[in-house]
Amino acid sequence: MTRRLLLAVMLMSLTVGLSSCGYALAGRGSFLPAYIQTIGIPQFTNTTPYYELEQVFTERVRTEFINRGKYKVLPERTGVDAILHGEILGINITPASFTDQQQASRYIITVTAKIEFRDLKTNKVIWDNPSWTFRDEYEASAAVDALDPNAFFSQDANALERVSTEFAKSVVSAILEAF
Repeated sequence: MTRRLLLAVMLMSLTVGLSSCGYALAGRGSFLPAYIQTIGIPQFTNTTPYYELEQVFTERVRTEFINRGKYKVLPERTGVDAILHGEILGINITPASFTDQQQASRYIITVTAKIEFRDLKTNKVIWDNPSWTFRDEYEASAAVDALDPNAFFSQDANALERVSTEFAKSVVSAILEAF
C-alpha cells in the first residue's frame, strides 16, 4: 500500500512538472531583438474609397503596442529602432445571417491590409504580410446598407471601434509572437 502511494505521488509530481514545460502566457511574449525599444508607426495608407479608416486603424495599432507596456511608440519614421508600415487595401461587409423578415442580423467584416515591420538597425524586415486578412462577425444593431462600409460604420460607430481594435490586436500579436 505504501509503495502504491509513493508511486502515485511520484507519478503525479512528474505529470505536473511535465505539463508546465514550454508554456507561457499568450499575448505577452516577444521574439523581437532586445535593442528594439522605440517603434515608429506612421499613418497607414488607405487605398480604399472609405473615408478616414487609416486614422482609426493606425491609432489602434499604436495603442496596442503601447498596451504591451514594453515599447515606446512614435508616429515618426526617424529616430526609432523599428518601423511598422501599414496599408489598408480593402474592407468588405457581408451579411452572415438574417431575421425572419429577411433583414441582415449579423455581418462578417473583412479587412485586408499590407503590413511590414522593419528593424532599422539592420535594415531587415522582421515580419511582413502583403495580404493580411482579418475577419470578424458583428451583430447588427439596426437595419443598415451592408454593401457600403461608410454607411455601416456611420450608423454604428461601435462596429468600427471594435473591428479596428481586434485588427490591431491580431497584427501586434502576429509581429511580437512571430506567427
